[in-house]
Amino acid sequence: MNEESTKSFRDSLFNASSLFNNHKWYEAHDAFEEIWNSVDGDERQVIQGILQVSVSQFHLSKGNLNGATILLGEGLGRIKTRTNINLGIDLESFCHCLEDLLMKLQYNEKLNNSDKPFLKLLQ
Repeated sequence: MNEESTKSFRDSLFNASSLFNNHKWYEAHDAFEEIWNSVDGDERQVIQGILQVSVSQFHLSKGNLNGATILLGEGLGRIKTRTNINLGIDLESFCHCLEDLLMKLQYNEKLNNSDKPFLKLLQ
């Protein structure tokens, strides 16, 4: 990747992550989809996992617990075997957050705002 495309990628990632962290799930999905179209291999799998998590949260916001649980599990599965991929996101902490949320969804536990997934960007 040249310097210009690296900056563009980082800007896109920052924008998509900001939408995600502000719980704008649908918009975050669209922003991450643009990134997904520009990468391949393990990077593509990680971005697809984040896409699935975003859609899961959209389902959860609409009361679709089953759809949210399934997509969250699929997204987590794509990401947790690839936490060594450097996209500028702390994938380890993201996976821990997703695992806790998935457990709560599976056991139908009450959720609060701190249970919403968060993407921590690395410096």
